[in-house]
Amino acid sequence: MSDRYPFEEFSRERVTPEAMVARARRNYRLMSKRRSVREFSDDPVPRRAIELAIRAAATAPSGANCQPWHFVAVADPAVKKRIREDAEREEKLSYESRMPPEWLEELQPFETDWRKPFLETAPWLVVVFAESYRLLPDGSKRKNYYVRESVGIACGLFIAALHRMGLVTLTHTPSPMGFLGGILGRPPSERPFILFPVGYPAEGARVPVLRKKSLEEVSSWMPVDR
Repeated sequence: MSDRYPFEEFSRERVTPEAMVARARRNYRLMSKRRSVREFSDDPVPRRAIELAIRAAATAPSGANCQPWHFVAVADPAVKKRIREDAEREEKLSYESRMPPEWLEELQPFETDWRKPFLETAPWLVVVFAESYRLLPDGSKRKNYYVRESVGIACGLFIAALHRMGLVTLTHTPSPMGFLGGILGRPPSERPFILFPVGYPAEGARVPVLRKKSLEEVSSWMPVDR
């Protein structure tokens, strides 16, 4: 029989509809300025800021509260160099022989290639691992459920936390990513999910001008009356 959690009473402050919409509008305006950045400054970022962003991410909901994530924060230049070397090796193979022509065509407007200097320039690399199972005190394995969904939500909260504190990041997923587990000494139960370079944008950093889909394109309403 599994352990049961104690329950406690829960409530939230209720605000007026007008205040609710005003808060939502401020949040949308802030988040709409978020961009993925590939050109980073090497200016230092305090560890405490990264710690708090990870703590915010770890408040995410997860299947049966298994919390199947682990964040590895890297500031060591030697480790960042190893990660860049291995990532570029995999990315070069991908760009030259693994990626289908359709995907290369989709990437072309973004001017990306296998070179990833930001992996050394950014003051922090935060690698998020997804934990497929956990070990119980008796040494047996217990499967985690809804792992990708849970870790994906945590990563979204992490991105939002970084943006709110004035930092930038990139959802980097070199494929395959197995080398990250070896470099960072993670157990077989974990698989790398996303690699986040974190820092300030470089002076003169460029990002593509993008159009986001409209509300009408990304949502449906039932009933349709507003």
